[in-house]
Amino acid sequence: MRVLLVGAGGVGTAITRIAARRPFFDEMVVADYDLSRAEAAVAALPDAAGRFRAERVDASDQGAVTALLGRHGCDVLLNATDPRFVMPLFQAARAAGATYLDMAMSLSRPHPERPYDECGVMLGDAQFAQAADWEKAGALALVGMGVEPGLSDVFARYAADELFDEIEGIVLRDGANLT
Repeated sequence: MRVLLVGAGGVGTAITRIAARRPFFDEMVVADYDLSRAEAAVAALPDAAGRFRAERVDASDQGAVTALLGRHGCDVLLNATDPRFVMPLFQAARAAGATYLDMAMSLSRPHPERPYDECGVMLGDAQFAQAADWEKAGALALVGMGVEPGLSDVFARYAADELFDEIEGIVLRDGANLT
């Protein structure tokens, strides 16, 4: 398996450090708008030569990302960027026939006329609207797989299905923002 990791910031760099200890993939291309960040993420890895390489890519440029996926023969696009780049990366993965995974989802937008009374476009709607196309192509996209929501949803579903007869509520506390 060949993975294109887009985003070499804090999350992307953490992914590379965990991935370096795992044998389940053949190569990971670490790409960022700032090539020096991608290079630094790769250089920090022990024995990175051969399995990791750094590239520059503009995450907002769907065509460039699609071309990068093709050039390296990547099977998977792992998105570790800001949520503003979800849709170009999501669409690039689909165009290249790659599996897609992100930690965020397509952004919400307020209702154009009644932003305080009605919901506009909800978080993830732009991706979910394309689910049938992905399914028809036999392609896989795992969206919103960050911590909350995302991984916490997987844990909650497991608890509901396998551990408890009844759940009255689930509360998540986010320690990252100190609230």
